[in-house]
Amino acid sequence: MKKIFEKFLIGNVDKQWVSIPSDSVQLAGHLAIPHQAHGLVLITHGDGSHRSMAGHQCVAESLREQGLATLVINLLTPEEEEADLRNRHFRSDVGLLSDRLIAVTDWLAHCSSTQRLTVGYLSTGCEVGAAVMAAIARPTVVKAIASRGGCPELVASAIADVKAPTLLMVGEYDLPGIAINEDALAQLRVEKRLEIIPDASHGFEEAGVLEGVGRLAGSWFQRHLANGRSQAESPMSLLNPV
Repeated sequence: MKKIFEKFLIGNVDKQWVSIPSDSVQLAGHLAIPHQAHGLVLITHGDGSHRSMAGHQCVAESLREQGLATLVINLLTPEEEEADLRNRHFRSDVGLLSDRLIAVTDWLAHCSSTQRLTVGYLSTGCEVGAAVMAAIARPTVVKAIASRGGCPELVASAIADVKAPTLLMVGEYDLPGIAINEDALAQLRVEKRLEIIPDASHGFEEAGVLEGVGRLAGSWFQRHLANGRSQAESPMSLLNPV
């Protein structure tokens, strides 16, 4: 079921490269589990750019510092990514991406090193739609969702069926994104929150912004993935630590 390319221990974090099957393809990911982790955040991406990957790894590192395991997974193969640069077909195929995300989620539920951990999703862009659909399909497994600059309007008709507490994060300067996510927030029937990230654009590329996003998302996941845990910090204190 699982092919591990490399496994190594850095500090108190067990890290390994994994290849996860989904239908006829293999999805490449990086799994990192801190000792005594109290939940796992599945971070999806379908954009192979170095800038995008650096952003995901920055947020993943912040989550691990807060005691959360992470799986950063590419929902597209290298060949699909190359084709997507020309036509953006794969990146906007919510059905394909959600099916693959479900396959990854099922893999986690059966993997000996992750099956004890509760799961949350952190997605960006079009993949937020896939996260919504996968969470609906696996309501007993997926316990929380966080969206960073997402496009929930792609699955507007399904948002009301989400059972997992949902955090929506949008940049202060992304005015169209704010309006879209406000509409999504109104449709959600679970615990929900919309956070406008100060000094951030749609791509969250400004200095220091992703570190704040990591702290905010980490607080959300700690509260919903760990039994009996609670967070006293306010969202703004997490974005702007003293």
